[in-house]
Amino acid sequence: MEREVLGLDKEDFHSTQWKHKTVVQDWNKDFMFGYQFLNGCNPVMIRKCMKLPDKFPVTPKMVQSSLNRGHTLQQELKAGNIYIADYEILNDVEAAKDCYLTAPICLLYKNESDQMLPIAIQLSQTPGEMSPIFLPSDNEFDWMLAKMWVKTSDFNVHQLVTHLLRTHLVSEVFEMAIYRQLSPIHPVYKLLMPHVRFTIAINAEARERLISKDGTLTRVTSLSEDGMGTLVKNAMKTLTFKSLCLPEDIKVRGMEDVPKYYYRDDGMKIWETIHCFVSAVVKIYYASDKAVQQDVEIQGFVKDVVCYGMNKSDNFPKSLGTREELVEYLTVVIFTASAQHAAVNFGQFDWYGWIPNSPSTMRKLPPQQKGQADMDFIMESLPNRGCSRELLGTVWSLTRTESNELFLGMYPDMYFTEQPAEEAIKTFQHKLEEVTNTIKRRNEELTLPYCYLSPDKIPNSVAI
Repeated sequence: MEREVLGLDKEDFHSTQWKHKTVVQDWNKDFMFGYQFLNGCNPVMIRKCMKLPDKFPVTPKMVQSSLNRGHTLQQELKAGNIYIADYEILNDVEAAKDCYLTAPICLLYKNESDQMLPIAIQLSQTPGEMSPIFLPSDNEFDWMLAKMWVKTSDFNVHQLVTHLLRTHLVSEVFEMAIYRQLSPIHPVYKLLMPHVRFTIAINAEARERLISKDGTLTRVTSLSEDGMGTLVKNAMKTLTFKSLCLPEDIKVRGMEDVPKYYYRDDGMKIWETIHCFVSAVVKIYYASDKAVQQDVEIQGFVKDVVCYGMNKSDNFPKSLGTREELVEYLTVVIFTASAQHAAVNFGQFDWYGWIPNSPSTMRKLPPQQKGQADMDFIMESLPNRGCSRELLGTVWSLTRTESNELFLGMYPDMYFTEQPAEEAIKTFQHKLEEVTNTIKRRNEELTLPYCYLSPDKIPNSVAI
């Protein structure tokens, strides 16, 4: 498979500097598939499942052999050990020519070893004879192919929604509102400027080189140009201000107590550190809630975001009434541009560099019956050599940082000159260093370290 998919010898491939060499070794194992829902490139799709949706008719008999506690499916649902990833957002999205797209549903089980394992996969939103539910007990090729279809769907949603829309484009909306509504001497302007550095420039390049009619993502993914537009429009319906607040997102998805969810653990540390820093700065410049209400520039900034960036959506604030609301709002701006972008961008070569682990596209229709897949069918489904090479080059370049990169906590331009603000920055930097050291100690104990949210590796802004 290695030579066929990539056009490379095994020795050539392993000579590259892989951070996650275990991906190559374990990509087809169920524990590695499930791990990526927690700590891979797209750690925001999984949610706790307390009741199976009607469109996903998994029966207790189907999954009983996968439940290692000796409990029934209903008991495991009630205990909170069942999770789901639903790609309904891809339903009826147009695929590119000679490529195929589907909207799968994947059921996962947290076993006694705290591994997240797939236990059932349906490759469409419509159950029936032509959309069987694939199981780990099926033959190895059926199960391998079903997992590949989930991962290619995840790849497409990650690139256009989790990565492009919810970090790049959202940050651009904030940046445009800053320039239009805040004067350079405004404290919030000074606070946010490091976190919008180069964002408009990189997004302009992305529109031209990645998501245009002849762009790289148009060539290597399953999405047509129109399909990309449809997917982003679908995603806009679910884009809310609260969904950009990490604590709220974790709570809504029921992911507060899942073990080994390092994206959540590290992300919450950084969220709290940013929130504390922003709170300190806001208290310096705003003596009361009334001061926030009377700040016409801040109110104009918030209104600009919702009116011009979010199409007057009811899901975003139209004004801010308290200092705490301002703190939360600014925390979202900074976290989205720094930590969230780092979490969903800098693992791309680690996870997408091994093509079978997460195919960017599929060249054959998803199977509509069991027992028809074999290795030849799988090889014909996976991206060809040209597509694979182009994807490898793209994700390699997207995960590089510049030699002069400014990381979270760095403020070399000295926008603030007031001593209280400078002290708040020093405290912020000290707390970020503590988080970095905590993560480093944790990672020393892990077979597969999670580094994407270590503050010393998080750029200040969406700059790549």
